[in-house]
Amino acid sequence: MPKLMTITLERRGVSCVAELLEKDAPRTCEAVWNALPLGGEAYHAKYARNEVYTMVERFSEEEVGLENPTVTPIPGDVVYFSFPGGMLDRKFKEEKNIHALPGVIDLAIFYGRNNLLLNGDVGWVPGNVYATIVDGLDRMAEACNDVWRSGGVGERLLYARAES
Repeated sequence: MPKLMTITLERRGVSCVAELLEKDAPRTCEAVWNALPLGGEAYHAKYARNEVYTMVERFSEEEVGLENPTVTPIPGDVVYFSFPGGMLDRKFKEEKNIHALPGVIDLAIFYGRNNLLLNGDVGWVPGNVYATIVDGLDRMAEACNDVWRSGGVGERLLYARAES
């Protein structure tokens, strides 16, 4: 039986359901599943286009490494990024209140087409596709676009095990 999780934009009251891709990203799936629930402030990407994400403290004893990586996520992709502290600039860390952490995990959803994970400062930024949205992508895409248009202040992106 596949493992499912809900992903919610709390303030907007919108959720979707994602299926973990255990065959394609087993280490990432295990790490995320064991750490659920997870969440934090929601942000809309500046460069990757149609992405909403949150940053959380590292939750796995060992880094999972790359598996099922992409730099061109498609709508419905749920992606895990691991950033060591030195990769994030000081101002960004201060803005996100993560300046004291040695690194962070970025949990992202992609809700539209034509995404490219290229950062002008560091180059390609591959992430692990570890789940795919199987229900509610249309609702979530509309809410994510509202985060882009109206702003994400006060919004939280939450990940939890779906109730069976």
